[in-house]
Amino acid sequence: MSRWSAGFIRLTIRDFVRKNKVKLVSWNVNGLRAALKKGFIESVASLDADILCLQETKMVKGQAEVDLPEYFEYWNSAEKKGYSGTAVFTKEEPLKVSLGMDIPLHDNEGRIIQAEYDDFILLNVYTPNSQQGLKRLDYRMEWEDDFRAFVKELDEQKPVIICGDLNVAHEEIDLKNWKTNRRNAGFTDEERLKMTELLAAGFHDTFRTLYPDKIEYSWWSFRANARANNVGWRIDYFLVSDRLLARVKKAEIHGHIMGSDHCPVSLTLE
Repeated sequence: MSRWSAGFIRLTIRDFVRKNKVKLVSWNVNGLRAALKKGFIESVASLDADILCLQETKMVKGQAEVDLPEYFEYWNSAEKKGYSGTAVFTKEEPLKVSLGMDIPLHDNEGRIIQAEYDDFILLNVYTPNSQQGLKRLDYRMEWEDDFRAFVKELDEQKPVIICGDLNVAHEEIDLKNWKTNRRNAGFTDEERLKMTELLAAGFHDTFRTLYPDKIEYSWWSFRANARANNVGWRIDYFLVSDRLLARVKKAEIHGHIMGSDHCPVSLTLE
């Protein structure tokens, strides 16, 4: 075999592997306009995502310049200005993009973007917070049931990847001070049970599947120097359908990346 032929074969194989490998990143930016002033573009470059999913953008498209020319971009903004919102930036153009669950009760806060690709359906999700005093817990329970039914229906069509800020620490290992947070939003028995039910419907928490005992967090309060002391919660996830689990190679939490009270999390499929 000639040196040229060997090089051509290596290139072909490398291109094939690259095509089948995909890195997804999810990040609650807690206001994209603010994050842009805190090194957001540089952080995105360092993450080198094929698909970037943002939550809590708090803006509509065009309110600020997001200089990511190599990506197609899709936005779902809340009717209420400066609140909630999601966005997807993707190097590969999806086959189809949809917003929300097609349920009017849930679709005015910009919380879901659905992007369909050849081999999976991606859901970028910002789950409603139950709020202080659990004022929104009843609504949250309704959202959870409707969302679970929604993703089960999608999963019948293609494998599903769910990513985003799901606003729940599922197990005690997923937050530092679990004993004192038992009835606080994000760690109520009700919210945790809904996550259990979602996983039981045919999904896997990729980080916890790969690392059953690993303690890492993705969100820290701005109060009491929580991030410096690593007093945090793991509430940002990548969940995958059962039949995608074999493709999961990495699930990472990028706690060193600043710019928000959340850090990015990522998933690599091969």
